[in-house]
This record gives sequence, C-alpha cells and structure tokens, in this order.
Amino acid sequence: MSTARNEAQALRHPEKQKRPDRPSGRKPEWIRVKAPTSKGYQETRELARGLNLHTVCEEAACPNIGECWQKKHASFMIMGDTCTRACSFCNVKTGMPGALDPFEPENLAMAVADMALKHVVITSVDRDDLADGGAAHFARVIEAIRHKSPETTIEILTPDFRDKPGAVEIVARARPDVFNHNLETVPRLYTSIRPGARYYQSLRILDRVKQIDPTIFTKSGLMVGFGEERHELAQVMDDLRVADVDFLTIGQYLQPTLKHEPVNRFVTPDEFKDYASMARGKGFLMVSATPLTRSSYHADRDFEELRKARERKLAAADEAKARMQATTAAQ
Repeated sequence: MSTARNEAQALRHPEKQKRPDRPSGRKPEWIRVKAPTSKGYQETRELARGLNLHTVCEEAACPNIGECWQKKHASFMIMGDTCTRACSFCNVKTGMPGALDPFEPENLAMAVADMALKHVVITSVDRDDLADGGAAHFARVIEAIRHKSPETTIEILTPDFRDKPGAVEIVARARPDVFNHNLETVPRLYTSIRPGARYYQSLRILDRVKQIDPTIFTKSGLMVGFGEERHELAQVMDDLRVADVDFLTIGQYLQPTLKHEPVNRFVTPDEFKDYASMARGKGFLMVSATPLTRSSYHADRDFEELRKARERKLAAADEAKARMQATTAAQ
C-alpha cells in the first residue's frame, strides 16, 4: 500500500492506527465488481460536489457505487462527513464534526429535483455532539425535499440517537416513507463490531417508529461474515418481527482497510438464499439477501415492491375478515 494512501487512512481513522494490520482473505468471484467509469457516474459525482453534498456511497466505499451512480441513484449523507463513533467495520471518517450546514436541506432538495429522483435515501453520520443527535436537521431535510419534490418518496437511514430523548419522535413525525435503522450484527458481537451502540436501543427505535405512525415502513440491515452463527441471525430476525419491522436486508461485510475488522468468512450465495428464505418465513414483507446487498441498494425498486407487498397483505386480511363474517352470519 502506498505511503499517500496510508496517510489518508490515518487522517480518516486516527483511532485505528495503532492496531496491527489484519488482512482478510481473497475476495471470491461472486463479490468482485468493476471500477466505476460511466458518464452517469461522473455526472452524479459532479452534482454532489457542486452542491457541497456528501454521499454514503463514497464515504463508506460501497461496492455498488458504479452501478447505482450510472443510473443516477445516490444515497446522500447529511450533517457532514465526520462521525463521532468509531465502529470497527465502517469506513466513514472519525473525529469531531464541524457545525451543521444551514443550507444543506435546501441544497439536498435541489439535488433531488435536478436528478428527478422518484425515491431518495438520506443517511447521516452519528452526531453525539448535538443535543438532539441531529434529529431536527433530519426533519428539515425531509421537509425541504417534500416542498421541492412532493412526488418523491423519502427513505431515511438514521443513527441510534443514543441518550437523545425525543429525537426519534422528531424524525418520525416528519413522516418519511421508510424509516431505516440498521442493527448491523448479532448482539454477541456488538462490543467488538459496534461498541458505541446498544442492540436493544436500536430495536426500540424501530418499535417506537411503528408506535408513532404504523403507516411508515420500517427497515433494518445486517452484515454477515463477522463470525455470527445461523441461530443468532434467526433470533435477530425474530426480534425485528416483534418490533413489526417490514423489510430486512442482509449483505456480506467487506473490510475497508487493513486496520478495520477482518472478514471472518465469505458467506456463499446459497447461504444468502437460505437466510432470505428463513426471513420470509418469519413474516417480513420484503427481504433482500445477497452478497452485494446494502441498505440502499435498489432502494427505489424495492420501495415499489414493498408498497405492493403491503397492499397484498391488507387485501388478504380483508378477504379473511369477510369470510369470517360470512361464516358467522350463516350460523
């Protein structure tokens, strides 16, 4: 690895630099992707730069960036590019963030309108330095997009707002179409993979959103390849269903740098099919489970499928209720 690249990584992740290098094994063929070179990729990149916007696609080194940006699908990351947490899996820069950009909601709304997005995904860094964790800023972004692009559906992927009473309520009452909060991994691995978060706090967020507004779709994502066991994944799925979560995504963890958590193993495509089947059997409206699945991958298409799945479920419930009433009336 070049000296310049080492120095760049040290600036992004100063807390990890004293760790020894921990290389992962060679990536299997099924998760290799081509470097992004398309015209659509360049145009999306220039638009984000021109409006001083950040994308999680770049900051988190998403393997699908070439495919998504070619189609002008981008997941925007608000509240800066610096996170107050230091999760062992994440490539987003760690440190003390700067002040919030008061023009960001309007600039982001302009980008959504310029790209003519039917569906947009908004995520953020953790902002433990802010009294509300950035909840009001999330709400302002949602409101700005609604004002400029009223037909665009909005999906948010939030941090856990740990020790920020009322923050979840502020965001949920802005009424995004999809409220996503990722559990990331199984409870046993939280201390090493997601040390700044608490498993049951994350579950409570998803449960609370449904209490506030049952019509909001809820979603959560897991990464595999950390050393989790199948029965642990099954328990997480059960916990999510108790919270009435609608949509589950499962993807392969990929190590961003040698200082990050190494990949314990590469999960095979057949195992992902097994996880998807298990999750569907537990009652999720939608499941996406492939090696390259990420929280916002194909989010626009998935939202349409999610909406149709709810309509089918409601129609089936109405039919069952009508049959029961007819049976009762006949007795």
